[in-house]
Amino acid sequence: MSKTVRNADAASAGSSSATPLLQVRDLKMHFPIKEAAGLGRTRKVVQAVDGVSFDLQRGGSLGLVGESGCGKSTTGRMITRLLTPTAGQILFKGTDIAQLKERELRPFRRELQIVFQDPYSSLNPRQTVSNIISTPLRVHNLVKKGKELERVQELLERVGLNPEHHNRYPNEFSGGQRQRIGIARALAVEPEVIIADEPVSALDVSIQAQVMNLLEDLRRDLGIAFVFIAHDLGVVRHFCDQVAVMYLGKIVEQGPREQIYSAPQHPYTQALLSAAPDLGTIRGVPPKERIRLVGDVPSPIDPPSGCRFRTRCWKAEDICATQEPPLMTQAQSGPGHTAACHFAEPKIDLTAATA
Repeated sequence: MSKTVRNADAASAGSSSATPLLQVRDLKMHFPIKEAAGLGRTRKVVQAVDGVSFDLQRGGSLGLVGESGCGKSTTGRMITRLLTPTAGQILFKGTDIAQLKERELRPFRRELQIVFQDPYSSLNPRQTVSNIISTPLRVHNLVKKGKELERVQELLERVGLNPEHHNRYPNEFSGGQRQRIGIARALAVEPEVIIADEPVSALDVSIQAQVMNLLEDLRRDLGIAFVFIAHDLGVVRHFCDQVAVMYLGKIVEQGPREQIYSAPQHPYTQALLSAAPDLGTIRGVPPKERIRLVGDVPSPIDPPSGCRFRTRCWKAEDICATQEPPLMTQAQSGPGHTAACHFAEPKIDLTAATA
């Protein structure tokens, strides 16, 4: 591929640079709910994402984890501008693309691609694989006339498919093969960032490992940075350098993978990790204590005051209902580890420390 030169060395060099490739600042997405009978007056809004911030380094990988409905996929769609944010900034290479018009946005479409969760609905069943992959090549004028098929076959081979099957339709492939086609389509425009929106959750376990190995190879060989959206904590631990835990539209804990998994500070993160399967019990190690959350996830239309997790938290006190906890640096865990909890001790106010 033409971007093979951007290999692991280039990725590591970029990762150490001072300015992140992608900076998300206080990103919000509120969906209005209108009255019935066509009156058109907005009564309330669904606060799908409400103030999300994170950085992504060149060649790095950030995992967004949390329960279904917490805003992970909505965040990914805003980054690729499939959705226009209600508020906030999406700084890509220093340019805020959050509110750009379509014509201004087109050059950035090449750099920010997405791989969707469902490989059965993300491909047009009426188009051949060749047409699906070559469309972005034509839109962005990336290959000379007559060279499209050669490029399509190169991409198919890169993702582990038979190049001779370019003239087949999506229904002739398995779920894992269709996901590889979706990855090839994303690679066609040579992006710098790929949003992987639960790319293996719809696949068999054995196929999941193959697709994850493919994504790891692409990250290593091409230096592509990933925002990896998932609810499978094991997959995220395997693939991502940084992890951000979301709950009800907000990031409640964020930090390096090792710190999040070995020393989680937020009660919600602790509950998520306690619910993950533990292979240690198979080897005769006593099972870890399971934290069972009480109650349902509150509605994003009317989230709780203060800390949004307080209605299910065993540590909640009066202050949790009146004051929303900011993300704090967790000094006991190491640099870069932040959590939004009044009772994650010791803590240092991140904003005050950088003022």
